[in-house]
Amino acid sequence: MFRSFLHYILRWLAKKILKKYKPDVIGITGSVGKTSGKEAIATVLESKFSVRKSSKNYNNEIGVPLTIIGVEKTAGKSVFGWIKIFGKALSLIFMRDKNYPEMLVLEMGADKPGDVQYLVEIAQCKVGVLTFISHAHTEFFKTIKKIAQEKRIIISHLLQDGCAVINFDNEMVMECAPTTKAEVMTYGFKEGAGLRATDVNFIKNDVGWPVGINFKVLYKGNVVPVYVQGVVSRSAIYASLAGLAVGLFFGVNLVEGSQALSKLRGLPGRMRLINGIKGTLIIDDTYNSSPEAAKSAIDTTAQIEINVGSKRFVVMGGMLELGSETENLHRELGFKIAELEIDYLITVGEAAKHIAHAAKEAGMDEHRIAIFPKAEVAGTFLQDKIKTGDLILVKGSQSMRMEIVVKEIMAEPLLAPQLLARQGSEWAGKS
Repeated sequence: MFRSFLHYILRWLAKKILKKYKPDVIGITGSVGKTSGKEAIATVLESKFSVRKSSKNYNNEIGVPLTIIGVEKTAGKSVFGWIKIFGKALSLIFMRDKNYPEMLVLEMGADKPGDVQYLVEIAQCKVGVLTFISHAHTEFFKTIKKIAQEKRIIISHLLQDGCAVINFDNEMVMECAPTTKAEVMTYGFKEGAGLRATDVNFIKNDVGWPVGINFKVLYKGNVVPVYVQGVVSRSAIYASLAGLAVGLFFGVNLVEGSQALSKLRGLPGRMRLINGIKGTLIIDDTYNSSPEAAKSAIDTTAQIEINVGSKRFVVMGGMLELGSETENLHRELGFKIAELEIDYLITVGEAAKHIAHAAKEAGMDEHRIAIFPKAEVAGTFLQDKIKTGDLILVKGSQSMRMEIVVKEIMAEPLLAPQLLARQGSEWAGKS
């Protein structure tokens, strides 16, 4: 009852604030890439406008209104805390805040049918960004077609003077394009994308480890270079392209956008590069996981050059909320790991056992596969196993707490609060 009342009040307050201040709203959704896209879009727009973006993963019926109000922390179960938040919202409505942002970049999640519709009814978007459609939360949506129907609302609700920014490389996203009345801008790697990334390279340091990526962006005959520090993923490139596309719609040219993106830094738990013990390198992708994101992370790990004699480790926690597809989607990862000749596979959790079993079936040496129930145990095992020059990918769904593995093997664990996901007090003791 209290939660329903809270949703109603927050919705009412948020809509009143938006009606008064009339900021341009950029909404972003997708099965993967929402938060990275949000960060890149905000970074590009901040070169010319005052911008507020969703804090943390505030992408639901509580988080989106809180971002609109300008609150970075929920009040939880504190009645006094919520009264204070309501008071701030009311002051925005009945007085005028001359510093209210010109633009809001709002991440809009969809855990169940109706979520995106609820959020766009609160915040009508000027720009809708659709990053990717794939298997995620299929436990609640049942089929990928129903996921697509939910996600496409981010662009189908746009007015004619708006803009739909969509991933050209994802077939299911492109099938949504005809549902919008707005201008359509596409981005991706494939020929035909409006903004196209080419010539991707890892930037290496003095010892040969990657420290970031650079690539070229082609747009209407123009070419600009882009450099992003601290990450090595295609997802960071997709996010950068989305940021540039949104920037172009609002008048930020490619050179200005590229310069802004050079300030972008990797987010905790999203393909972030972290120095490990014994002279190793960790790819920390522990924030969350879905089948497509996991495949991409494994591909990247296989592509990074390592010294002769060094090994590649994949430490994979289970992926949740996949319903009846759970076993098959995990097994696909196992086959891929074996195919790419990853040297060691370590799995955490019940669902991830399917990865291990499939890798063994595909020919991976069983002595190079280890199965653990908890992240803590896997981290201790890994400490003894890794050697100088090894590369370690760590990934898994949020509840698997795979950042615990990273903390066990990172060179400077005291930096965990700044570098890793889920380091707040609310996560203490949850594993």
